Amino acid sequence: MVREAADEGIEAGEIEPLVIVGIYNTGDRRLAEYTHERDWQMGGGEADSYGALLTRELMPWIAELYRIKPGREHTGLGGSSLGGLVSLYLGLKYSEIFGRLAVLSPSVWWNHKSILGILDEAAPHLDRRPRIWLDVGDHEGRMTLRDVESLAKRLRANGWVDEKSVHFEKVRGGTHDESSWAGRVGPLLRFLFPTKKLG
Repeated sequence: MVREAADEGIEAGEIEPLVIVGIYNTGDRRLAEYTHERDWQMGGGEADSYGALLTRELMPWIAELYRIKPGREHTGLGGSSLGGLVSLYLGLKYSEIFGRLAVLSPSVWWNHKSILGILDEAAPHLDRRPRIWLDVGDHEGRMTLRDVESLAKRLRANGWVDEKSVHFEKVRGGTHDESSWAGRVGPLLRFLFPTKKLG
């Protein structure tokens, strides 16, 4: 679905041509690799190692194989649920590398919502804020909806500007599953990688 949405947008002249690399999660290691801190009950906390793999091994390998545009303005990271959480975390940590973030239904709840504090700590030190697509389905449960709304407010309080550097959307009828996230790919690519020059 990602490829189809990207191809459709590129052919329509709405999305700049891009290379999309899908990274399979490892199943039993997913929780560990996609979380930035260890939770005393659930474990985890290996996102820094995952980020090192992406930036030091995978991305240089992709650059050798494909003709890609260098620079943060042409480089993005995205995911859903825990993948959305780790995308935001790594996007803040490597803001000089990732200029575009797709953060779908992020698991803000992880370790007592510690990502909110990390955002507050990181934001004042960012030379340039990544452009962020943030969403949540209105059928994902009250707690999830409230958590993601809190994240959107925290982004705005830390200098992100609606429809310029952040797009926040409550997706009508949206649920916490692959089919719902797939329907959001076209709009998020048009926001993150439009054919017109971004400011």
